Amino acid sequence: MRFANGFFAATLAFGLSAQAELATGVKAVVHDSVITYLDVEDLTEQTADVLRRQFARQPDEFLKKLNDARQENLDKLTDRELILHEFKTAGYQLPDSVIDEVVKSRLKSYFGDRRTATKTLQARGITYEKFREQERNRYIIEAMRSKNISQEILVSPFKIEKYYQDHAADFKVDDEVKLRTIVLNKASGGDAEQARKMADNIAVKLKEGVPFAEMASMYSQSPDKAQGGARPWQQVKELRKELAAAITPLKGGQTSGIIDTPESLWIVQVEEKRDAYSKPMAEVREQIERDLVVAERARLEQQWIAKLKKKTFVRYY
Repeated sequence: MRFANGFFAATLAFGLSAQAELATGVKAVVHDSVITYLDVEDLTEQTADVLRRQFARQPDEFLKKLNDARQENLDKLTDRELILHEFKTAGYQLPDSVIDEVVKSRLKSYFGDRRTATKTLQARGITYEKFREQERNRYIIEAMRSKNISQEILVSPFKIEKYYQDHAADFKVDDEVKLRTIVLNKASGGDAEQARKMADNIAVKLKEGVPFAEMASMYSQSPDKAQGGARPWQQVKELRKELAAAITPLKGGQTSGIIDTPESLWIVQVEEKRDAYSKPMAEVREQIERDLVVAERARLEQQWIAKLKKKTFVRYY
């Protein structure tokens, strides 16, 4: 962890020392619009924070993922400038009154009222004029996409069925189980012994016929205590190995013995079991259709952007 922290600290120090260079460094030119390194970094900032936490112990993987995100955002910025340039050169007009209404609507949607909007924008270092320009560009891009990419995309039943057959593995569900659990957390020393004694007493009461849900509601220390220890359906392979091993021989309605894990003691009741199966076409048809529509729309957009690149000067640095 010391190495990782040192790595990220060095990366941050480099970023601060190079900030001025990033602000003026050119990453791409689209006609007469410049995309700087700082434009890309600003768009990547939130993703970088997530990746930094996710790959805290894997600096090489962090850099790989970060560079992938930078490239993706450079592509987004390039596409944006291509679309804005197409709007200009195609001779489209957008009255100020339309933009005024758009900005007014979005201020209300984002911030609630003008006063809150002003304070929030000031805190972010954004002037009203800059916000207005951003929303104007966003509106133009949305309108141009809508005009040039068909919104009425139809997917044939044949394509849906073929997708279902070609991706059969994606619709398989492994063995599932519906459980109720009683969890007693262990700690060092006497607390662990106390947890064991309580687990033994609970096990005795369960054998005497006290309902599992009642005992879970009274004694369990898990978040599902209020539901009598009830858990939703989950795949057996997602359970921790001690629980999976304990429930394998059990049938619906049967209860395990005390399951000892490093952190806790568990008692588990199997409510229902469901063997592995494939989701039927009827269950996944709508999702497949939505996915195919999204994929087709993305293909059409890439095709459109490729045409714009052919007639617009684009250079990367």
